[in-house]
Amino acid sequence: MNPRFDQGMATRRRVLGDAHVNRAEAAKTDFDEPFQTLITEAAWGSVWSRDAISPRERSMLTIALLAGLGNDHELAMHIRATANTGATQDDVLEALLHVAIYAGVPRANHAIKIAKETFAEMESKG
Repeated sequence: MNPRFDQGMATRRRVLGDAHVNRAEAAKTDFDEPFQTLITEAAWGSVWSRDAISPRERSMLTIALLAGLGNDHELAMHIRATANTGATQDDVLEALLHVAIYAGVPRANHAIKIAKETFAEMESKG
C-alpha cells in the first residue's frame, strides 16, 4: 500500500503477534477496511513505530489509558501484547496503580481483574 501502512503493519505484528493480526485481517470487510487502514497507519505506523520511548513504556501507557478511559474491550489484547513489548506484570500493576489515583479506583479495580485473568490465561498457555 504505502510506507506508513507497511511500517504500521510490521509494528502491529511485532506487538500483537501474527496470530492476532491474521485473525483481524481475515475478519476485515469492505465496510471496515478504511478504519483498519487508518489505525494501521496512524496508531501503528505513526505512534507505535516511533522510537522516542520503548515498546515497554508505550505498552504501559496504552494499558493505563485504556483502563483509565474504561476501554476494557481492548485491555486484554494489550495485556497479552506485554509478552512482546517487555512490560512485566509488575509494570502493568504500577500503571494500574496510577489509574487508581488519577482516573478512579473502580476503573483500576476492573482493569486489575482483567489483567489477572489475562495473565493467568497466558501462563496456562505457556
